[in-house]
Amino acid sequence: MRAADQELLPDHDHERCIDDALGTAAALCARRGARLTDLRRRVLELVWQGHEAVKAYDVLERLGRAPGAAKPPTVYRALDFLMAHGLVHRLESLNAYVGCPQPERSHKGRFLICDACGRVAEFDSAALRTAIAREAHELGFAVRDETVEVHGLCQRCQAAAPAA
Repeated sequence: MRAADQELLPDHDHERCIDDALGTAAALCARRGARLTDLRRRVLELVWQGHEAVKAYDVLERLGRAPGAAKPPTVYRALDFLMAHGLVHRLESLNAYVGCPQPERSHKGRFLICDACGRVAEFDSAALRTAIAREAHELGFAVRDETVEVHGLCQRCQAAAPAA
């Protein structure tokens, strides 16, 4: 079963999901010689609180407003670090972040975003990769970066929506 499928299932063990993400992040950073500071780890944990996209200011708010708490530039630096190591993705259409279920492998972001509940599922598709590469080549276009964001309704929200 793909990660995207697991995230949207009702019996998904999200606590284990968060623990796995944090463990993978720690191991990956250790292998790369990168420092997963307490703040970076906490920001990653907050991004993984759900499978919904999280805005930077939501992370900042969850970190708290006490004296000595993180400031916006600190949170953005932590998010930049997490993105650089493939631990989170930025969703351009939402100006928000989502945890990556496969940070150990370099890949482009492809997402299904539910407009009703906000859940985000990351997926990979060889056919989509091939189609984008083919179209770019035919148009003489050099792809630098690629993110595919598809908006719609997840299965749960479709079932809950009244028939049109």
